[in-house]
Amino acid sequence: MGIAPFDLLFYVNQYPQAGQKIDADDFYMQGGGPVPNVLIGLSRMGYKTALITAMGDDLFGRMGIEELKKEGVDYSFVIVKNKPSLLATGWIENKTGQRTMVLSRKIFVNPSDIILSKLPLPKIIHLDGRDIPATMKLARWGKRIGASVSFDIGSMRNDVAEVFPFVDHLVVAENYAFPFTHTKIAKKAIKKLSTICPGTIVITEGIKGSTGWDNKKHKFFFQPAFKVKDIDTTGAGDCYHTGYLYGLLKGYNLAKRMELGSAAAALKCTQPGARSGIPTERELLRFLKSNPQTYK
Repeated sequence: MGIAPFDLLFYVNQYPQAGQKIDADDFYMQGGGPVPNVLIGLSRMGYKTALITAMGDDLFGRMGIEELKKEGVDYSFVIVKNKPSLLATGWIENKTGQRTMVLSRKIFVNPSDIILSKLPLPKIIHLDGRDIPATMKLARWGKRIGASVSFDIGSMRNDVAEVFPFVDHLVVAENYAFPFTHTKIAKKAIKKLSTICPGTIVITEGIKGSTGWDNKKHKFFFQPAFKVKDIDTTGAGDCYHTGYLYGLLKGYNLAKRMELGSAAAALKCTQPGARSGIPTERELLRFLKSNPQTYK
């Protein structure tokens, strides 16, 4: 379950200043959202996925559902409401691939929208914490049915800490982990997070790589980021989750899951938009077999 905005992405030579008017070099329009992007990635790798989200009964909502359908994601649990669909507008800087995103949101998932008895029994429940009451309902249900609860948060926004005790796999970006724990060192941040999250914890730091804590082996792992020609970093963190959860479904250890996550994220950055570069299983494994260079 997670938000499913429709992305409007403008590619520019440099970010516009306040009050400035500039021309875009290119434009892409496609569905987005951390959880939907991961589900599309896992679907491309051959797994059955289903999305719980709220969409509006409008053009962008219909386009979003059509894209999920095309990608093989079960959209029968999408809640259509008489509200505007989520929209995200992004500026992507050509020379660096870095992006700035603005989200417009007036639609939400409530706990009453989710009828647990009608849901399939999943192996993994992946959440983004945008709708905390509904998130808690699914996280508690996940623990009861024996599913692995995976959680993604990329930046400081709403308070999501109450979810952490129910999380088996917490994979978070530095933009959240460091401000939340008041440190800029991954291992220290993980140690603080581990006091409230009993599961495996991974912190991603872009081209600086990722650091993970195996809560069962009580051991740290480091995975360097792979070098590629960055076109657009939009969705890179989502794709890291895709590779990570693919490894989890395969039964791989933490080090291998982090390697797969880093590889998937790197491949995504070679294409524009959050979904264009999401690899298939074959593309992901072929990339790793090519002995790609890393930043460290």
